[in-house]
Amino acid sequence: MTFEITISGDTRKSCYFDQTVRDGVRSFQVYNHMYLPTGFGDPEAEYDRLLNGVAMWDVAAERQVEITGPDAALLVQYLTPRNLENTAIGQGRYVPICDHDGFLINDPVLLKLSDEKYWLSVADSDIHLWAQAVGRERGWEVQVCEPDVSPLAIQGPKAEDVTASLLGDWVRGLRYFGFQEFTLDGIPMLVARSGWSKQGGFELYLTDSSLGGELWDRVKAAGAPFDIGPGAPNGVERLESGLVSYGSDMRRQTLPATPFELGLGMLVDLDAGHDFIGRNALLAAAAQPPERTRVGILVKGTPTLPGHPLPIWRDGQKVGVVTGMAYSSRVGATIAVGMIQSDLADSAEELSLLINDTAYPASLHPVPFL
Repeated sequence: MTFEITISGDTRKSCYFDQTVRDGVRSFQVYNHMYLPTGFGDPEAEYDRLLNGVAMWDVAAERQVEITGPDAALLVQYLTPRNLENTAIGQGRYVPICDHDGFLINDPVLLKLSDEKYWLSVADSDIHLWAQAVGRERGWEVQVCEPDVSPLAIQGPKAEDVTASLLGDWVRGLRYFGFQEFTLDGIPMLVARSGWSKQGGFELYLTDSSLGGELWDRVKAAGAPFDIGPGAPNGVERLESGLVSYGSDMRRQTLPATPFELGLGMLVDLDAGHDFIGRNALLAAAAQPPERTRVGILVKGTPTLPGHPLPIWRDGQKVGVVTGMAYSSRVGATIAVGMIQSDLADSAEELSLLINDTAYPASLHPVPFL
């Protein structure tokens, strides 16, 4: 049986698209209505570069929601339960965004460019429409748009050396989630110490997409002495490191979850006194233990995830779901993350996953795995 999948004509290419094709990209996914590279044909080499060397990623699909105007700070604070009062210009923060029921609808990095200008570096959902509607309904003097910003990530233990070689040793002084505007021979960007891995690195927020090819080649040349290679946000490393993934670990439409269920309760500042969307729901949720808890899972054997989410079974009863799974060479086992009934999260035994009519024994493991 053969079939054809047609991608919508409005799916956009990034400004690095041609360079990724030239350098051997083999697969994409659609993320924020854009093509996001997911592999370059050698997953073991890409994984090794991330852990032991340095990789460059086209993450332009990590779109920015720009919020500007006299009331920009009011809107940004109203969107998140995290208290932003002490956020400085040039500082980023990881912020949950919840709906009125207290469920996560995005978990972006907030970047404060000025008192009247912010970016939300968003996961895969149309949060700019949410922000625009909220600002309009509140009657605030604020503008919301998607700016011409295309992040390129440099990740891995040698990422600092590559970035310093390209931009100068000043980058070594950037704190985690800190950022600074910089122009490299006419290529304007914002340089941040950040990235979707626990291996360390930087993201170059290019602010002129016409220069995407030039920036890609400049990073590639600067990284050549360090054996840089192309790659993509790595699913195995993110599981090992316990990184939360909106769209995989939760999505409002298919797998709603609160910050408390996902282990992000420390980012919900209920006592700070500020108002925010979902405050009443989160107050109620905080008053009692969560029904579900995010957990790590070891799976016996080497199955692949056949669908999402995958039920977790115990004594013939569904007690949770797996939301991500892969074999980890560093752990030496198949690892997974998911949600389980909170009363079982500390001591559940005799768990199993049913995949293609085969039961795979499973056991709980702390997150992160390493």
